[in-house]
Amino acid sequence: MSTAPPIFTATSAYSLAFVAGVGLTAYIAAKVLLPKDASWQDRFTFVWLAFDGIIHYTLEGSFLYYSMFGRQVNTSSGPMAQMWKEYAAADFRWGVSDPTVVSLELLTVFGVGTMCFYVLKQLVQGDPARHYWIIVLSTSEIYGGWMTFCPEWLTGSPNLETGNFLYLWVYLFFMNVIWVVIPLWLMYDSYGHIAKSLRFAQTVAKAKKN
Repeated sequence: MSTAPPIFTATSAYSLAFVAGVGLTAYIAAKVLLPKDASWQDRFTFVWLAFDGIIHYTLEGSFLYYSMFGRQVNTSSGPMAQMWKEYAAADFRWGVSDPTVVSLELLTVFGVGTMCFYVLKQLVQGDPARHYWIIVLSTSEIYGGWMTFCPEWLTGSPNLETGNFLYLWVYLFFMNVIWVVIPLWLMYDSYGHIAKSLRFAQTVAKAKKN
């Protein structure tokens, strides 16, 4: 009789500690770099995008390193490889260099990750043009999540481990749903700013004609 895998391991602990450390770094960066009178929306956006960008460049960047040019997570070694092996226990595709996952991660790391840091620069400078890029990167995040999981749902989720509480509710659900809920809120917030500015510009243009 086989023994069930443990719910929580040392790798689980330092994986979650790594993510918490990135979150703390993002929070400190917001305190240091944003003006004291920044709105709570701008502070939240900064913390999220700093967290998001660091995760893309470090954690997901390491996945690309372990998954390209003949490499794969399951046969790699090192702390970051161990973290990905932990996640691959929840979603098996991440351990075997699945081409769809790797393709999406290339877009995420080099496209979305770079946009995160560009928007952070705009936030620090108070540039309202950031709202356009926030919508672009948020759309990319949601698209990436959809294309990661929709093929699994359509085929009965053969690569997902749903019998382990940590794997299902922390790794698969929580660590992915936040990349849907927060981008949706960011899109809503930025849409409000863009729509308000366009309506004001339209009103001014009409007033000038009269």
